[in-house]
Amino acid sequence: MKVPFSWLKQYVEIDVTAEELEKKLFDCGFEVEELIDLSADIDKVVVGVVSECVPQEGTHLHICKVDCGEYGHDIQISTGAPNVYEGMHTPAALDGSTLPGGVKIKAKPLMGVESNGMLCSGEELGLNEDLYPGAEVYGLLDLPKDTVPGTPIQQVVGLDDYIFDIAVTSNRPDCQSVLGIAREVAAVLGKPLKMPAIDYTESDTTDPRLSITVEAPDLCPRYIGHYVHNITPGPSPRWMRRQLALCGLRSISNVVDITNYVMLEIGQPMHAFDMDTLESCQIIVRRAKDGEEITTLDGKEFKLTPNNLVICDGSKPVALAGVMGGLNSEIKDTTTQLLFESAKFARDNIRKTARGLGQNTDASSHYEKGISEYTTELGMARALHLIQELGCGEVTATHFDCSAGAPREGKKFTATISGINAILGITVPTDAVLDILRRLQFEVELQADGDTMEVTAPRWREDIEIGEPDLAEEVIREYGYEHIKPTFLKAAQVTTGGLTTVQKARAKAKRAMCAQGFYEAETLAFYADADLDMLHIAPDAPERNVIRILNPISSNLTIMRSLLAPSLLNVVVENLKKGNNDGRLFELSNIYIPKQQPVTELPEERLHLGFAAWGDGEDFFAVKGAVEALGAAFGTDLTVERAADVAWLHPGIAAYILCKGERIGVFGKLANDVTAELKLPKDSRSNQNIYLGEIDWPKFYDLVPKALHYTPIPELAPVQRDLALVAPEETECGALMAEMQRACKQLTKVELFDIYRGEKLGAGRKSMAFSLYFQPGEKAFTPEEIDRFIKKILGNLKFKLGIEIRE
Repeated sequence: MKVPFSWLKQYVEIDVTAEELEKKLFDCGFEVEELIDLSADIDKVVVGVVSECVPQEGTHLHICKVDCGEYGHDIQISTGAPNVYEGMHTPAALDGSTLPGGVKIKAKPLMGVESNGMLCSGEELGLNEDLYPGAEVYGLLDLPKDTVPGTPIQQVVGLDDYIFDIAVTSNRPDCQSVLGIAREVAAVLGKPLKMPAIDYTESDTTDPRLSITVEAPDLCPRYIGHYVHNITPGPSPRWMRRQLALCGLRSISNVVDITNYVMLEIGQPMHAFDMDTLESCQIIVRRAKDGEEITTLDGKEFKLTPNNLVICDGSKPVALAGVMGGLNSEIKDTTTQLLFESAKFARDNIRKTARGLGQNTDASSHYEKGISEYTTELGMARALHLIQELGCGEVTATHFDCSAGAPREGKKFTATISGINAILGITVPTDAVLDILRRLQFEVELQADGDTMEVTAPRWREDIEIGEPDLAEEVIREYGYEHIKPTFLKAAQVTTGGLTTVQKARAKAKRAMCAQGFYEAETLAFYADADLDMLHIAPDAPERNVIRILNPISSNLTIMRSLLAPSLLNVVVENLKKGNNDGRLFELSNIYIPKQQPVTELPEERLHLGFAAWGDGEDFFAVKGAVEALGAAFGTDLTVERAADVAWLHPGIAAYILCKGERIGVFGKLANDVTAELKLPKDSRSNQNIYLGEIDWPKFYDLVPKALHYTPIPELAPVQRDLALVAPEETECGALMAEMQRACKQLTKVELFDIYRGEKLGAGRKSMAFSLYFQPGEKAFTPEEIDRFIKKILGNLKFKLGIEIRE
């Protein structure tokens, strides 16, 4: 919110600089995002009086002698402006001066004649007609004749001012106005606040035809309307146009400007209806009918729903409540009578309407934070005062005040000085507490015990709700946060800090994945049914039991994810489209499992580790190696078994991940039919080489050892033996290796190094050759011992799997 320094000075006698006030505002809880010095871009530009003006023959130029006071009395400046004349007072940019936009002015010849500066127009000084009259005239800016030569131009045209750009938080809606900030400035400086004039006189004129009805008091708890006639639309006075311009608004007409001025000054968005354009004199505040349409002042057409609040003239909407008026009731040059509206609307409804329709306005931004009923009353009174002050209408006795019955007094609390100090952890003197609260316009009565206070909050402070905690916040921001000394809470103790065991495990998993060439991804927790369709997830699959979002951000973010694979696959597809033809990604994030449908309680948030790999260099065994490396990082072996029933994975190149015999996840190559349906670039060589996997983290973490036990490196080298085994084609390598290790505890490592199929073996049979490593302990194995180990392994394989050694 932009607040001019000069406007603040109308309400508070400010005896500090703008820079000092910026710091004081920050200290009491208001972030000044920027302090804009309007004079910063202009340097060495002064009032000049043209004492001599001679046309230069053969050119459009005039050679002028300019009196610039202390800067020189006969400075020669050439100008091509058509409106220059002798005796003219105009801005003169001297040699070495600077204009807005970083323009530098230097003395140089112009059409062969020396020119020691430049005479300026209003546009060249960054002015418009609202900031200074005559600024948009084609030619030089004609200044009043009483301006003194040599006076810095900023002082003359009003650019010796500052603009405070203040970020007003949602918990302080009372400060989204110049008056609201002025209250805080008065409190922090200990100065009295000068309220704007709100007096007005009503005529005896009434209009019995006019009526106002509020049919949705839950969305409009207060609606004030006042009838004004004999309207004479015209330009606003210079002071009003200037203050609007400093806040970034252009002047339109006196009546419209009053509504904008009151919004900026008081913080109350207002609207004026042209009574001549209404079909009846009946104003109804109601919910919109389904499919009802309105065209707003900016010419946009909207189709409404019952969730939108509208102002109607008895037959049709004439305003979108809290957002913008309707085009069919706008104030025109021919307007003769109007109805002023000042209302309080439910802020959540205005926020949903503005966002749902994509129609965010200055009015809606005020209503979204909240408007107090006090502000609604003050805004109407101020607008009616300005109508009379500007002489642009007659305030009648016809007015309406529709209320839902909210109390018209500030909230009352009983609080104690000791309670406030206990919250702050310091001792603020009683006199300081009372002084601060009273400066903030709280009514405070200290009881006889010297500790208990009866406090009444100002009506505009609707954010004060919970007594002592809120009052403590008010006290400390004025008393100064620098008074707070760091201390421990009563039950606190010094700890070494650090990560928990669970956090360390997650960090270890991420390091293990990174060590295998994976980059961490972070995706949204939402996607759509189409993402599950993309993976051919069956309609009755558990993954289809999802939580649906009632107010989704967009149409492709409608459900909470039940699987990480769709999120990661979408990232892979985006990378392939951008030419990243190989890569590895992982994500350790939650999936969301509803406990029941319809959802009546919070879902189970279950951590999953998803991973994806794509590119020419990727294959099943490369990804399997990464999975095994993850298990090794946690001191456990992760094994695999064939998985042919996962809808989104290739039935012949997919495997379940096992830890201690229990399934904890799955991985494999993306199914061909799934890949074929993806919109991938045709020239990408890795289109058909995408691998996805997912691990149930809680299952994995529960099975791994919580502490690693280290043993010394063996002094003796392992003994290697090779075995070639004949097995049925369907026999899995992993099953063979697991059975061999179970048969002999001295067997520490098994590696497959060859697979052979041929006529000699017979149909449906294969030969698998393994290297077996036996690790000796304190003494070396004898050949006889090794033979016994091999015999035991072969016997176990034949007995359990029917597998024999190849002859």
